Amino acid sequence: MELEKKFEDLGRAFEEFKKNNDKVLAEVKAKGDAAAESKQAAERANADISKIQDEIKALQTAANRPGAAGEKGASAEEIERKEAFTKWMRKGMESKALSVESDPDGGYLVTPQIANEIVKKVFESSPMRQLADVITISTDSFEIIQDLGEVGSGWVGETASRPATDSSQFKKVVIPVHELYAKPQASQKILDDAAVNVEAWLAGKVADKFARDEATAFMSGNGVAKPKGILAYASGTSGFNDIEQVNSGTSGVVTADGLLALVYALKAPYAANAVFMMQRATELAVRKLKDSQNRYLWEPGLNGSAQSMLVGKPLYQANDMEAVAANALAIAFGDFKQGYQIVDRIGIRTLRDPFSAKPYVEFYTTKRVGGGVKNFEAIKIQKLA
Repeated sequence: MELEKKFEDLGRAFEEFKKNNDKVLAEVKAKGDAAAESKQAAERANADISKIQDEIKALQTAANRPGAAGEKGASAEEIERKEAFTKWMRKGMESKALSVESDPDGGYLVTPQIANEIVKKVFESSPMRQLADVITISTDSFEIIQDLGEVGSGWVGETASRPATDSSQFKKVVIPVHELYAKPQASQKILDDAAVNVEAWLAGKVADKFARDEATAFMSGNGVAKPKGILAYASGTSGFNDIEQVNSGTSGVVTADGLLALVYALKAPYAANAVFMMQRATELAVRKLKDSQNRYLWEPGLNGSAQSMLVGKPLYQANDMEAVAANALAIAFGDFKQGYQIVDRIGIRTLRDPFSAKPYVEFYTTKRVGGGVKNFEAIKIQKLA
């Protein structure tokens, strides 16, 4: 099986990387620097690991995607839906509005697989959607009441007085929804060509646009007309509206000690389900790190999982995290299910417009989504300083 072979290749690549990287470290220790060929061999092995990981994820994604077995395995109902949709796209209809859900204003009901495919592709592209808490609402904002403390208590004798104790304080987190849009175009000639899979083209264009915009907003969005990302909050430990930033110990460098400090800065209730998020290039850097026992902190995901591990915790690539540089917020660590809230408002809507950009047909697609931190203790950020 191809996937099993890829996992075997990944294990061999990691062993090759450790051998070459250990040689580099030994040469640095003995001579003050490593030979150029030794460094190049270690970098090639490091790149091979990333390449095989990407191939594994691609195979797993393809296997899990609806219709992976091909059109021959599609049900009669699915084929009928696709044919009806293609016919509508080619000839046009009086009703221009498509909606994931029944629109009380008279919208057209989109075949479910179209919207589902868009959502699935966005989910695959945005690690925050996989990790955070996601809820669908029917209003324009979502409110969360956060308990910031504990009630007072104390030991007391049998007949001693019992004065009033302190009460807990509450704060309200409000997460508004914002509008995300994409407006891909197709020429009428393409739409008239029956050999073109218009449905797949539309879903792919919109999914790519939404995935990029969402992923960026959930990481670094400023909260103005877009979700507020985890990197946009101030540094602090007040427990509300700020996120603790843990220094790596060396400016512009990811260090083993810094990673361990980041891990232990997170409180125990959140540590059990905590994960790392960082750029792909940052993962390349952390593969070289060892602990005090000379063990590598990074391990490849094997045994059927493409998820690599760092100090025993899952590592997810999030390319909207900051790159390795002085004072960069390069690594996030936490229980994002408890820490970050994504709010979806109903579903995806598409308006077909054959008039505004002739000879092109525009597919104006919108989605309303919000996001923000709901538990500021559940997330920590590594600052390379």
